[in-house]
Amino acid sequence: MFKKILIANRGEIAVRIIRACKEMDIATVAIYSTGDKEALHVQLADEAICVGSARATESYLNMENILSAAAVTGAQAIHPGYGFLSENPKFARLVKECGLVFIGPDADVIEEMGNKSRARQVTLAAGVPVVPGSEGNLATVEEALKVADDIGYPVLIKATSGGGGKGMRVVENKEDFADLFHMAKTEARANFGDDSVYLEKYVANPKHIEFQLMGDSHGNYVHLFERDCSVQRNHQKMIEEAPCRGLSEKTRNAMAEEVIKLARATKYNNAGTLEFIVDKDENYYFIEMNTRIQVEHPVTEMVTGIDLIKEQIKVAAGAKLSFTQEDVKVNGYAMECRVNAEDPMNQFRPSTGKINQLILPGGFGVRVDTMIYPNYSISPFYDSMILKLIVHGKTRLDTIKKMRRALEELIIDGVTTNNEFHYYILHHVDFVKGDFDTSFVGKFLEELAEEGEVNA
Repeated sequence: MFKKILIANRGEIAVRIIRACKEMDIATVAIYSTGDKEALHVQLADEAICVGSARATESYLNMENILSAAAVTGAQAIHPGYGFLSENPKFARLVKECGLVFIGPDADVIEEMGNKSRARQVTLAAGVPVVPGSEGNLATVEEALKVADDIGYPVLIKATSGGGGKGMRVVENKEDFADLFHMAKTEARANFGDDSVYLEKYVANPKHIEFQLMGDSHGNYVHLFERDCSVQRNHQKMIEEAPCRGLSEKTRNAMAEEVIKLARATKYNNAGTLEFIVDKDENYYFIEMNTRIQVEHPVTEMVTGIDLIKEQIKVAAGAKLSFTQEDVKVNGYAMECRVNAEDPMNQFRPSTGKINQLILPGGFGVRVDTMIYPNYSISPFYDSMILKLIVHGKTRLDTIKKMRRALEELIIDGVTTNNEFHYYILHHVDFVKGDFDTSFVGKFLEELAEEGEVNA
């Protein structure tokens, strides 16, 4: 087992990884930017080293500085978390070339499946249904327009690297295409250091279902069932839950088989997530694979009892998976709300400032993953997510009631958050019934605008 791991990330995921390492008796090295010198992950790690300025391109995306930090501190492995360099095959290769272990899949697998356009080709070859789209990356507006004309509008421009809705734009007509194409490429470059994009047909109002996968270097592949991530705004997930209410066992089992089929085809090793869209008739289509740990991984941990971060570390160290498919059982329901520093009542504008007071919820079945604390300052340089609230209950209704109670207890004073907006959603009749898809938040915002509750 590793003696020291460098965490090439920030925020709540860096804190999450540090906690897992401490429980495994592994020393940790935190990296930080000048804008993060007071961050919680810096304080919790055994060592911390500054890798650049507040701009992500000069710190958390600075491969040379991160690798230098690993060498100077004597780290044996690097955990990239999610976002930033987590799905960058160049970085994964450089880590290996430096004699270190990348805690994630092999660089070739990241290139094949983390690269969204290549993943489509691999998936097609494996016989798994995919949404119609381009066969590879699209470098120019002209060639992208040709593909859009062939498959018909609306279309979805998607960043080849990364995820989280970054570098993604829905295009309704030809007139808007060029501007949105350039916007997607610019956003992709800023967030992932790669402006490559591809195109696929936009399927309106499906369910967004994803399956958690774990594999090892010994040829063992196990899925940990699905998460429903349909509550999202502008392709940014807001609330996730497991399992998916209303998904038939027949469809669940069929999708699970596709997951294992793709894992075997790519010899996948470590944690990954396969994302699908599912229409009202339960026809499903593969859309992408995230070759990393997901923001929403806690809901899977809560219903299965499996620590995915620890499993990632063990597998990266060469161990076999500590469980088989038969060992994975779903116990009850889990739900996660992403609490962001933003103003939902004013077009979700980011909110910055100092946290004057913080009261976190607790009680049976309540988990909080965060990096904030009283007097911590929220900066404008990074993602607005500041806290993940996760609850577990026996039934879905029990879980909803527990989440409502937890949201009532959560107090964050000093910045505006979407806490209250989550609370509204959890009382909406369609959400409570489980009758929602990816269009739910947009329709709900229209309802609130008509009632004068939000500024449209």
